[in-house]
Amino acid sequence: MTAISSDPRPARSRARLLDAATALLRAGGPSAVTIDAVTRSANVARATLYRHFPSANDLVAAAFMRLIPPAPMPPEDGTLRERLIVIVTAWAEMIAEVPTTLTAMAWLSLGPDIGRLPETQEPGSPEVRSLREYIAEQYSAPFDVIFDGPQVAAELKPVDRTTAFALLIGPLAFGRLSTLTEFDYRAVAIAAVDGFLKCFAKDR
Repeated sequence: MTAISSDPRPARSRARLLDAATALLRAGGPSAVTIDAVTRSANVARATLYRHFPSANDLVAAAFMRLIPPAPMPPEDGTLRERLIVIVTAWAEMIAEVPTTLTAMAWLSLGPDIGRLPETQEPGSPEVRSLREYIAEQYSAPFDVIFDGPQVAAELKPVDRTTAFALLIGPLAFGRLSTLTEFDYRAVAIAAVDGFLKCFAKDR
């Protein structure tokens, strides 16, 4: 019986395309990831690119997936305030030093519009859809651990998690977008946690 071996070339060409797109994204942002730039850098034909990625948007999204760091998770022990501060200050460091997640959010919210294969239906773009789902999981997972636990039920009034994320992470995003040189991310993170807890604390 003859063993069936799979052709490794498609996997290699996909990896080369992703390597090139990731390097371009890291160096120049989403606008640098064009069809011509990626195929030239990867030395891969346009037809090959479109076999792996229906549009350049899918390629950008797949590159973002490579660059987004793991979500910061809360410690198992500590007070509610201490555990929230760990998460929010970790987000502060990510936004201040490696703002890949924030850049990906901005790219998705602006409606990416770069080269695509004709008749491609962008709303169903698989890599873009996967990136949206991944980012949603990234920012919700650490908060779900806390908000599903007994501390929140005991100490806080009911709070919508989207609102919680906006109140806790929104000020940090402002710091990055504002380009303020003296913005103290850690101090703002702690203030955001304290303000959130004060706003939603149960009456004692």
